[in-house]
Amino acid sequence: MAVVKADAYGHGAARVAAALDDADGYAVARLGEALALRATGIVKPILLLEGVFSADELAQALAARIDLAVHDPSQVELLEQGDASGAVVWLQVDTGMNRLGFRPEQALAARARLLAARGGPRELRLMTHLARADEADDAPTAAQAARFAALVAEWTATAGAPPVTSIGNSAGTLRGHAAQGATQGDWIRPGIALYGASPLADRSAADLGLSPVMTLETAVIAVREVPPGEGVGYGATWRATRPSRIAILAAGYADGVPRHLPSGAPVLIGGRRAPLAGRVSMDMIAVDVTDLPSLAVGERAVLWGAGLPVDEVAARAGTIAYELFCRVAPRVPRVER
Repeated sequence: MAVVKADAYGHGAARVAAALDDADGYAVARLGEALALRATGIVKPILLLEGVFSADELAQALAARIDLAVHDPSQVELLEQGDASGAVVWLQVDTGMNRLGFRPEQALAARARLLAARGGPRELRLMTHLARADEADDAPTAAQAARFAALVAEWTATAGAPPVTSIGNSAGTLRGHAAQGATQGDWIRPGIALYGASPLADRSAADLGLSPVMTLETAVIAVREVPPGEGVGYGATWRATRPSRIAILAAGYADGVPRHLPSGAPVLIGGRRAPLAGRVSMDMIAVDVTDLPSLAVGERAVLWGAGLPVDEVAARAGTIAYELFCRVAPRVPRVER
């Protein structure tokens, strides 16, 4: 189940879903995202991870054949009051994230209510979400997997058959936890890994055999000579310690480059690394290219992607690749290659 929420992590949901046509289904967070995918002609299952919150949303979701997550008693009530007889419903259980879902001891009662509802779901499945699968320590994830397995056993004993399950996010699927297989389920839900960034705190995308899908690039629009002692950019937070050449690039926080990306963060220009010099402004950044004497206006520059891992840039900005991907601004042209 390819996770394409948040406009496919900034990559374009319709474009990505079409490229991932071998996926068995897709997952999004909000109803509008699901309806937009359906409007592109997708007929495969689409799971609404946050579910619906009103009778009107329920009606729209059912009309569009959207699979629903149910994680709160108010959502059970909506289905009791409506007619979900044609729907696939995923009962979400909270095994340790403490974000969405019924606690394990509440899950079977919620199941009973859903199955007893007028026009109950065509199929009822079971899912959970892993909170710490990105960490090298297996213990927290193994504990979540054990709680889930215990619920599956109880469900099976009372229903006479095991439920269809979903556990594995990108990290749970790729980590290879000690609880082998227990962190995946019948359906896996890869997200960030689909886009070529690492979901694991201690392993790079290259370690995992992942390749970047997005390359954020721009061009050099000016090259300036800066004498020793002079500052560059707002606040002059970077000062030349030698006769320096500074390249000005057409990219800034209005394009999605984090304003707090510090001086020294790498930029790839002409295939070589050069350090950011001074503050990121709305439309431009400055890069110290003193050691790239042949560089000229028009040179291609990569901010992250092919040749410069997004995870490395994100770490320098004190954030994660997810945020960098999602914050690329609408004004940035998307070009498929």
